[in-house]
This record gives sequence, structure tokens and C-alpha cells, in this order.
Amino acid sequence: MQEHKLKAYKAYKVKGRIDATGHLIIAESIELEPGDVEVILLQAPVNLPVNLKEQSESDLQGNVKKGSLIQAFQGLFENAPPVPTDFDPDQAKWEYLKEKHNL
Repeated sequence: MQEHKLKAYKAYKVKGRIDATGHLIIAESIELEPGDVEVILLQAPVNLPVNLKEQSESDLQGNVKKGSLIQAFQGLFENAPPVPTDFDPDQAKWEYLKEKHNL
């Protein structure tokens, strides 16, 4: 019988910065055994204008990363019906899972 080993990942959250040369700098020590690690980076959010309609079209063209994604979803919830006061998200998840897995 062949033995299978499961990999168990642990997550650590530390603050760092990227210097001018593109290197990741982590200023605090991390209590880990030496070895290879996998790094996932989340860049700090950028302050964006509250009302994109006030920006000119040329501003949005030159600022694709900041503006286009937000502009694409700008009117998504404007015409959405309100959520019922008795809505239970856990119950909705359970109903979805029952249907998905034929429970």
C-alpha cells in the first residue's frame, strides 16, 4: 500500500515593503525553520476618487488599473432589489450546498 503525505500550510502575516530596486524587505523576524517558503503579496490599497464620474475620460484612460475595474462595477447595485430583513446568509449557503451535492 502506497503512503500519501498531505502538505499542511501555515500562514503568517507580516508587514514589509518593496524597495526602489524591487526587493521585498521584511523588517520583523519570523519564527520559522530554515527552508523554502511560498510568498503571497497583497499591496496596500490605493486611495481612489469616490466619484469616478467627476474624472475626465482621459484620466480614466491613463489610469486603467485604478479606474476601469471600479467603473465596470459602478452601477451593479444601483438597481438591485433590497435584501429582505429576514435573509439568513448561512441558510442560503446551506440551501445552495444541498442542491449542489444532492443532499
